[in-house]
Amino acid sequence: MNLTDIGINLAHDSFDHDRAAVLERAKAAGVARFIITGTDVAGSRAALAMADGDNFFSTAGVHPHHASELDDAGLAKLRELLQDDKVVAVGECGLDFFRDFSPRDDQLRAFEAQLDLAAETGKPLFLHQRAAHAELMQRLNARRSEFSGGVVHCFTDGPAELADVLAAGFHVGITGWLCDERRGHALREAVRELPLDRFMVETDAPYLLPRDLPKTELKQAGRRNEPQFLPHIVEKLAELMGREPAEIARRSTENAVRLFRLE
Repeated sequence: MNLTDIGINLAHDSFDHDRAAVLERAKAAGVARFIITGTDVAGSRAALAMADGDNFFSTAGVHPHHASELDDAGLAKLRELLQDDKVVAVGECGLDFFRDFSPRDDQLRAFEAQLDLAAETGKPLFLHQRAAHAELMQRLNARRSEFSGGVVHCFTDGPAELADVLAAGFHVGITGWLCDERRGHALREAVRELPLDRFMVETDAPYLLPRDLPKTELKQAGRRNEPQFLPHIVEKLAELMGREPAEIARRSTENAVRLFRLE
């Protein structure tokens, strides 16, 4: 496979002791490109610093969990980071009404500010949404003509929500949530109708380790996900879509290259 992991939190401290080995294992498994996620201003700066080499890129944004921290100085720094060609998307940004780590008013303010950045820079959106689908879609649809597209990263909802995202012209990112027998039912139903030109695969490592990996791999991984497991997600998605894994891998990579302008 020649895969692109569109969402890896490579700056996470769980990778500090073996980051190079993690990347080597990923490449051996067929993961050729990496988009490193920025989740706050400092993390976006760190993500860009790690995007060193032809096959590494990053995003710049503030996750809704950190929305209360975003001020004018932070927005100015994000704007500066987004001038770099290695930074291919605005985000991770969006709304999270499940955990509400930042007050909702702050989440909405930070989200709108980052929508402004996407409109200003012409770069696609790397979106986070949990328990806030209606509010997120309302705000995206109100300004849809201003954006060059985007992806709802780590999409976890069902067919109705997928239809809304597709109608608005956005892509979805598919993670190991698909492999979770406890909570992946709606997503597994949704992907059966997933258009081949509107999805990408991602690990969101070190989070969302696929729960249906072989027991030996689960034991070796502990609780940490890695990009080497991206082909496993591809195989599960292919099974549910009634396609060959090679086709799903190819389509995912083509979609990522097109949306994020990786070539």
